[in-house]
Amino acid sequence: MKRSLIVVCVIAQLTSGCSHKSKQPTPLKATATGAAIVESSGGKQIGYVGMPLDQPVVVQVNDASGSALAGAAVYFRGPSGVIFTPAAALTDSSGQVTTAVSLGQQAGRYKLVASTRDASGKNIELTLDEIALGYQQTVGAQLNALYCIRCHDPESTPQRVSNMDNLSVKPHAFTEGDTLNKMSDADLVAIISHGGPALNKSAEMPPWGYTLSKSDIAALVSYIRAVADPPYEAGGLVYARAVTELPYPTSKGGSAALQRGVIALFSNIEPGFNPAAHRAARRILQPWNRSQK
Repeated sequence: MKRSLIVVCVIAQLTSGCSHKSKQPTPLKATATGAAIVESSGGKQIGYVGMPLDQPVVVQVNDASGSALAGAAVYFRGPSGVIFTPAAALTDSSGQVTTAVSLGQQAGRYKLVASTRDASGKNIELTLDEIALGYQQTVGAQLNALYCIRCHDPESTPQRVSNMDNLSVKPHAFTEGDTLNKMSDADLVAIISHGGPALNKSAEMPPWGYTLSKSDIAALVSYIRAVADPPYEAGGLVYARAVTELPYPTSKGGSAALQRGVIALFSNIEPGFNPAAHRAARRILQPWNRSQK
C-alpha cells in the first residue's frame, strides 16, 4: 500500500509538471542556421530555489565545419518556474548566446534545454543540468564551506587554500557520486560524527560529532546527496523511467508518450516490473484518458 502511494505521488508530480508549460518566446528572424549547438559555460551549477544561478548559461551554435555561426536563433526552455533572461536570442558575432537563469521553487535537479534549427528545419537541442538546493541542503552547503571544503575540494580560491595535497589519503569530493552513493545515510552520519576510523577509513578524517549538532550532520548528508554526480537515488523509492515499449496497448486510449513516462515505473526494492505500480499508474491515467477523447 505504501509503495502504491509513492507511485501515485510520483505520477501526480509528473502530470502536474506537464500541465504547466512555460510561455513560448516570440519566434526570431534568424539570418543563419547551424548544424550543432554546444555548451560554452554555465552547466552543472549548484544554486538555490527561486534564485538566479551565479553564472549565466552560454551556448554556441556551429556550422557543419565546426565554426561559430552568427545570426542563428536560440531558444531556452525548462521546468515550471525557471526564468531565462532572455528566453530567446540570435547568436552574436562569436556564435554565442548568453542567458541569465533563475531556478524554480522546487529543490532538485533541473534540466534546461537550449535549441536551434538546422537548414532543414530540424530542431537541434542541448540539455544542461543545474541543481537547486532547498533549505536543509543550503544549511549543509554553508557547513561544507565552513568545515569540509578545504579538504574535500582540490581547487584553491582567493578565499581558500585547499588542504587536499597535504593529506596522505585523498578525501572524496562531495560530488563523487560513484563512491558516495554506495554509502548509506547511516554510514555518512557515522563517518562525519566519529571520523574515518568509524568505517575503517583514514584517521585524517576527524570526528565532528562534538562540533556539529545532529541536525547539522543531517543537513550535510542532505547536501552530499543533492550534489552527487551521478545523481543519488534513495533505496526503496520508486522512480519513473521512460521505455521504448508500452506495458499495455495504446488502444486503451490516451497519449502513448505520456503512458511511456508514467506507466514505466519500477521499484529498486525488487527487480522486474512492479504490478502495484502499474495498477496505480492506470488509475491515475484513466480520468486523463477520458478527458482526451
